[in-house]
Amino acid sequence: MGVIPITITNWYKSESMQMTVVAIVVAVAGEFKINPFSGEVFRIGLGSSAFLFLLLLMSHLPYLRTGLAAGATVLLFRVSFDGAASPGAFYLLGSLKTHFSAMLYYIVFAAGMALIQRRLHQLNPLILGACVSLIDFVSNEAELLMRSVAFGLPYFQTNQWLLIPVIAVVRSYFTTGIYSSIAVHQMRSVHAEQQKRIEQMINVGSGLYGEVFYLRKSMDVIERITAKSHDLYGLLNKEGLNDYGRSVLEITQQIHEVKKDSQRILAGLMKLADLESAPEMTLAEIVELVMKSNGEYSRMLKKEVRIEKEVGIDYLTAHYIPLITVLNNLAANSVEAIERLGTIRIRVSEREGETMFIVSDTGTGIAEQDKEMVFEPGFTTKFNQEGVAATGIGLSHVRDIVGSFRGRLLLMEPGREAETTFVVAFPTVKLKKGV
Repeated sequence: MGVIPITITNWYKSESMQMTVVAIVVAVAGEFKINPFSGEVFRIGLGSSAFLFLLLLMSHLPYLRTGLAAGATVLLFRVSFDGAASPGAFYLLGSLKTHFSAMLYYIVFAAGMALIQRRLHQLNPLILGACVSLIDFVSNEAELLMRSVAFGLPYFQTNQWLLIPVIAVVRSYFTTGIYSSIAVHQMRSVHAEQQKRIEQMINVGSGLYGEVFYLRKSMDVIERITAKSHDLYGLLNKEGLNDYGRSVLEITQQIHEVKKDSQRILAGLMKLADLESAPEMTLAEIVELVMKSNGEYSRMLKKEVRIEKEVGIDYLTAHYIPLITVLNNLAANSVEAIERLGTIRIRVSEREGETMFIVSDTGTGIAEQDKEMVFEPGFTTKFNQEGVAATGIGLSHVRDIVGSFRGRLLLMEPGREAETTFVVAFPTVKLKKGV
């Protein structure tokens, strides 16, 4: 209960500080001015443009109160300036009379902006500029009317009525144009950041998909081991080897505990991956993401790898996570196979009801004696600087995922360009949305 008043107080202080800053900026900017008419009766300064820009930029502020604060600050600033400039000839009432109409301008302008404040960000820039021009024109006319009353000058002057609308339109559209440019830039920056985060989430989802896939496979193995272990327990008891039977039963129970732990981990990974509610991506978007991800990977390895694409067929699919997992594995293997300079080509086409993904590279290739083993779990030709072998689950991983879609994974013989080429063929009916 005690936190709420503090929060409100801090919010109010922050808002008051912002209005104070607006008022001071407007007062200072208003001193940079031109006088389109004779004498000091009517002045056009940067204060109005600055006021409009700040209102657009800080649309959360209460416009009417901000206008009152800006108007009062402008009046105080100009009266103080008069007193400092001519202390001997300074006349307070005369100075107030001279500058009071300027305060009225900002109050009327803020009142007009308050009328469109709620729809400010919904208006087209051209319509917004027209609305602001009208508000500026009315505010200027209110200022002129006040001056004409205060100084006994004629209100209607032809040159003023022709110039004021032009000034209002130019000033309003210029200011709203700058604001719109900034807003568009911010929107693009936000969109780029959102796109980056989406790509990161998709890559994370791809990694989680692989872990989920293999955890499920491991759980199937654990289930079979548990069943065999329990059968062995029964067989040992029949043979009268009860001590051995009890040992096997303990092992069976421990395996069962491992399975339960794996089930909990699987449930958590499934929740994180959220594969069931995945949206759709096009094949072209999938290839583009794989190219970008592996381009960054190649730069991390300090390699100059050119990645090319050729997308001959494109459609939406909800299975983009497994596709990215497969293509990322193949493309990453290609990056690793290239020593320093090379090219990776990713092609997508359709033939006889199958969507074909072809990944080829100009790397070191696969030795003839290794071609029969490349898809086996644990096989690898990659070793780190200490001579420790890699896990070798990449291509077996790819093969199993492709197999879960009743697809095919092939290692093609090198062509004339001696490229290592993998072909992944998925039934189109399994991938394409709406088929």
